[in-house]
Amino acid sequence: MTCSSDELSSLFQVAEAVKEKGLGTCGLIFGIDYTMSNKVQGEKTFRGRSLHDISEDMKNPYQQVIEILGETLEYFDNDRVIPAFGFGDFETKDQGIFSLTEEGYCHGFREVLDTYNMVTPCVKLYRPTNFAPIIYKAINIVEETKKYHILVIVADGQMTSEEDTERAIVKASECALSIIVIGVGDGPWGVMREFDDKLPDRLFDNFQFVEFNEVMASSMHPPAAFALSCLKEIPHQYKAIKELGYLEDL
Repeated sequence: MTCSSDELSSLFQVAEAVKEKGLGTCGLIFGIDYTMSNKVQGEKTFRGRSLHDISEDMKNPYQQVIEILGETLEYFDNDRVIPAFGFGDFETKDQGIFSLTEEGYCHGFREVLDTYNMVTPCVKLYRPTNFAPIIYKAINIVEETKKYHILVIVADGQMTSEEDTERAIVKASECALSIIVIGVGDGPWGVMREFDDKLPDRLFDNFQFVEFNEVMASSMHPPAAFALSCLKEIPHQYKAIKELGYLEDL
């Protein structure tokens, strides 16, 4: 996409621009990082608070990402069913994920946000960070629903299982799934910035990393600029997915 972040001032305009570039319908999946480092990663970018701090005076980065991307992508989601999962907590560590709801999904991004607000204070943060389990779960959702999905992983730091995550991303290129990793907190983000470039050959380029604070702090219209940064590659990925024939039976 060639739109400038300052040309678009609303999330509706971003959604319209993405639609004009060719994106059809899609589903949305959220993966939330509950590792221990969230407690200290807001020292510079979140007034020293835990990135999962929930209060009335300020939205935390996870709440903002859910709200911005949820509102933008709901434009493309006909059934508004949004699976939402956590990982990196005391129970799952780096071996699995947990659903934020008993049903396994939320209805609309507002329910995702409400559920996140309710569940998060009860989650025991732990470690380490592994994106592979949530990616494999997203693959299963695409196969079960037969619908193109965008997986949004919101995380506060570097992954500790790069090889597992690489294999999962390569496997994901075999289905109708795009992956966006949002970096929240102080960073550093050097490894994540390089990660996309050094990924093994895939059937299409299905992965993108976006640093939340950098985009939000450098734009005239922060929410719209952030949504555009996240979704600018989606029309190209969607086109590649169609050319690969993944949508023929969806």
